Amino acid sequence: MLGDELRPRLYEYMGGIVRGGGGLLMAAGGMPEHVHLLAPLGRRTTLADALRDIKANSSRWIQATFPSMAGFAWQSGYGAFTVSHSHLERTRAYIAGQAEHHRVMTFQEEFRAFLDRHGIAYDERSMSG
Repeated sequence: MLGDELRPRLYEYMGGIVRGGGGLLMAAGGMPEHVHLLAPLGRRTTLADALRDIKANSSRWIQATFPSMAGFAWQSGYGAFTVSHSHLERTRAYIAGQAEHHRVMTFQEEFRAFLDRHGIAYDERSMSG
């Protein structure tokens, strides 16, 4: 649903939300059906609060800015992972290379493999898409 013309503007908007919470958007990228953000959060911002604010405000912005997307809504869940300082550049490169990654493997396949590789349990029903 997130077209090529929308995504760069969406990332800028999301960056403003992150900055408003005292954080910093270091990288953003994605595909039509998902978004990746690399963002240290503000010291007083919980992950749940940050994602709630990003998703709620960006949904309203998308609906208001792109009338053809009046019914847009993010899925209810999200995945969030910490990244060590030594892996920041590798993570930025991963986010920048989304189109290349997903020529080989779908987002869902890649996400399942990541969770399996790290021993993270998940509900298969939440992985459809």
